[in-house]
Amino acid sequence: MAKEDKKQVPLRLSASLYQELAAWAENDFRSLNGQIEFLLTECVRYRKRTARDTPALSEVPEDAGAPLPPQPDKTT
Repeated sequence: MAKEDKKQVPLRLSASLYQELAAWAENDFRSLNGQIEFLLTECVRYRKRTARDTPALSEVPEDAGAPLPPQPDKTT
C-alpha cells in the first residue's frame, strides 16, 4: 500500500493559540503538526456523525435565527 499523499496547507495562528496547541501536543506526545491533524480528523469524524441529524444550510429557514414574537401573558 502506497503512503497517503499529504497536502501542505499554510496556516496562520495567533501566538496564544499556537502556544495552547503546542502545549497540548507535548502532553499528548505529538508534534504540533500531528496534533493539528489529529484535531481536524476528530472534528471531521464528529461532523460526519452528527451531519445526519443536522439540516443542510439550504434547508434552514431564513428567519431561523430571528427572535421569537412576544407571547401573551399566561398569569391569569
